[in-house]
Amino acid sequence: MTRPLDGVVVADFSRVLAGPLATATLADLGATVIKIERPGSGDDTRSWGPPWTGNSSSYFESANRSKKSVELDLADPADLRAAQALAQRADVLVENFKDGTMARRGLDYESVSETNPGIVYCSVTGFGSRCGAPLAGYDFLVQAVGGLMSITGEAGGEPMKAGVALVDVLTAKDAVIGVLAALQARQSTGRGQRIEVNLLSSLLGSLANQASAYLATGQAPQRMGNRHPSIAPYESLRCADDLLAVCCGNDGQFRKLANVLGVPALAGDPRFATNAARVRNRDELVEALEARLSKGTAGSWAAALTTVGVPAGKVGDIADGIALAESLGLEPLVSVGPQAPPQIRHPITYSNTPVTTYAAPPRLGEHSGEVRRWLSEENNA
Repeated sequence: MTRPLDGVVVADFSRVLAGPLATATLADLGATVIKIERPGSGDDTRSWGPPWTGNSSSYFESANRSKKSVELDLADPADLRAAQALAQRADVLVENFKDGTMARRGLDYESVSETNPGIVYCSVTGFGSRCGAPLAGYDFLVQAVGGLMSITGEAGGEPMKAGVALVDVLTAKDAVIGVLAALQARQSTGRGQRIEVNLLSSLLGSLANQASAYLATGQAPQRMGNRHPSIAPYESLRCADDLLAVCCGNDGQFRKLANVLGVPALAGDPRFATNAARVRNRDELVEALEARLSKGTAGSWAAALTTVGVPAGKVGDIADGIALAESLGLEPLVSVGPQAPPQIRHPITYSNTPVTTYAAPPRLGEHSGEVRRWLSEENNA
């Protein structure tokens, strides 16, 4: 069965997370992704453990499935020629080197596109290619300076990063969007183009209502823990045994919540009758709700509330999230080979071109000989 990107060749000169996660998504969609790695050590994340797998680190494996690994030393003339040959054969090139590195190797967009005008060339940086070009881009740093940490954490507490490299993940998704859009544009123009994504812009683009609130008022939003700045109750509430996430997006859902808790009068109380009133009187609201929730477990309340259409669930861990997805028939896990741990499946489903084939993340240099032979054959054709 054909996949959306069957026949597309991606030269992957990226490492760590944002770039590799983008190219792994392209590989899921059927592209042939050839990953260039430093001889002997490879992608930095191969050594980022524990945890370890039989191949490398679980970090590396999270972003490098279904790729071909080739060891090339770009400081070696012969290896550099091989890298340049790959760039000439590729439909897409993804890189996240420091400013000027690719140009010194003759692998920048201007050099590659001169003889491969159809190339879709995606550069991933931390802070863009202008004044921020010399700055190193790391997810934690961008979460800090870009404002995400300022709205994450408990009110009055220290700013906190998200529990995953969220900015890298968001940037990877932006890179994939850009590559797919450029491939589509190439269908009509015959020419590729250079795409630039950077961690800071991807973060700012994801701040949504929080950035909009600042732009509308001139006041930067503050940390509120698990509370929502504009909706109540939309937060975690303490039960007898654990925390319960409750999301009342409208007054009807709040009335149902009050009924299930056995305090229907709360819905008619002027302090809580409307969402705006509940936001103004959140502390009193939480006190009243938790007084009732303390009489039962988070699991029992979640079941009762879900039955009447109030979005609620016990706050769980990653194992709970995977188990929930399995119980809902979402089939969250896929096999990438008998010697490798399972992975989270491609998150999109397609009615005509499903993603059904996954391969294990490659061993360092596993496909060096195969790819070098292919490049030699192409050059001699």
